[in-house]
Amino acid sequence: MRTLSDILYNVNIQAVHGSTDITVNALSIDSRAIGSGDAFIAIRGVHADGHLFIDKALQQGATAIICEELPKQLTANVCYIQVANSAIAAGTIAGNFYDNPSQKIQLVGVTGTNGKTTIATLLFRLFGALGYHCGLLSTVQNQIGDKIIPATHTTPDAIHLNALLADMVAEGCLYVFMEVSSHAIHQQRIAGLMFAGGIFSNITHDHLDYHKTFDEYIKVKKAFFDGLPNTAFALTNLDDKRGNVMLQNTRAKKTTYSLRTVADFKGKILENNLTGLIMMVNEKEVHFRLIGEFNAYNLLAVYGAALMLGEEKDKVLQALSGLTGAEGRFDYIMSAEQKIIGIVDYAHTPDALLNVLATIKNLRKGNEQVITVVGCGGDRDTAKRPVMAEVAAERSDKVILTSDNPRSEDPAEIIRQMEAGVPVHLKKRVLSIADRKEAIKTACSLANPEDIILVAGKGHEKYQDINGVKHPFDDKQVLREMLELMEK
Repeated sequence: MRTLSDILYNVNIQAVHGSTDITVNALSIDSRAIGSGDAFIAIRGVHADGHLFIDKALQQGATAIICEELPKQLTANVCYIQVANSAIAAGTIAGNFYDNPSQKIQLVGVTGTNGKTTIATLLFRLFGALGYHCGLLSTVQNQIGDKIIPATHTTPDAIHLNALLADMVAEGCLYVFMEVSSHAIHQQRIAGLMFAGGIFSNITHDHLDYHKTFDEYIKVKKAFFDGLPNTAFALTNLDDKRGNVMLQNTRAKKTTYSLRTVADFKGKILENNLTGLIMMVNEKEVHFRLIGEFNAYNLLAVYGAALMLGEEKDKVLQALSGLTGAEGRFDYIMSAEQKIIGIVDYAHTPDALLNVLATIKNLRKGNEQVITVVGCGGDRDTAKRPVMAEVAAERSDKVILTSDNPRSEDPAEIIRQMEAGVPVHLKKRVLSIADRKEAIKTACSLANPEDIILVAGKGHEKYQDINGVKHPFDDKQVLREMLELMEK
């Protein structure tokens, strides 16, 4: 519990109606979660305006209302705080309420289109291997040491985020590594946090349903680096043509990594096969268990961040060489009889799918078929649907277009939009099967010995989101079951 006056420290207040000398039991941006003596923060969201639920929060027992626009009628014995921006205020208030946990740890944020989960997870595992107690905030899961907390968003809202960070501080975490999504930056979910460093992986076509234009998407990612303090480091991928853009206005110490040009942290791939990567990292040869050029970039980002956090080069490389990647990121199995390789990957953008298929191409030993099962999510960026199908058709021997997370959309219509991107001369290699389980089963039945099956788009997810209901579904489990069922 905190007094309202205490948790308003550093908030841009426009007006106050009522006494701030009251105790606040809890904070919420959801009126349904409000209890007696709580503070309700009314945020104008993408799908709903919290100002419309102020009355509901009052009925639930709220004694403090933080909002951008005051209600026409003010309730007695309730303190109303008018602020310039409720979303920014929520971050500051939550920080104050939970005693500013981000200032008591080394918090590192990872942003970019692809690679966020792997980089954050590898950093978490690396620093654990180096003997530190750490926290992880990722798409796959949140973690405090060995304790796993299921994740619902790439980045939680400001209140839940600060609560999680406070738990991590209470449990002795010294470092926390978190994914920072473009939505979280734009919606101010990370407002008020003190970062020790920021990492940029890459930027490609994604989330244009939300950001509308690619330029706006870039600006949002850049805003994270613009907000870093001069005590932090900013580490960017120089091989991405927007890599330098991220550093233009940052006050943080600027550092770079690259496979193709001179950089602070320079890598060169010597070998890339199913046993892993052999790389030169700043003139030192290292074997890694991860596969593919995209993971070479992820490893360089992790290596660079670890050194910026003060760790010793040799210890970092030794620990990194033994680590495996995040679940659902180039996650593969091999069938018992016919040695068919099944790969599950979260690739849900054209660039990510291209990277995975390029890696598979490099791993092929001869005439193996590549059979790709892929879909696109509903209620998301529609422009990438035909592009995803085109990439799959051009880089695979057979393609099965299927349902991903259709959400409120008709899976058949999503597939039709994907089919529009398949070049005429490649249509013969493409099938459409809306049922995802049947699609994976068909891929397995089409596979010959030593062929490669890629199931893309969902990765670590253990569900399919259909009309608001999450039905249990695990790509890797279904793939394994089908291969075993067919005795392949």
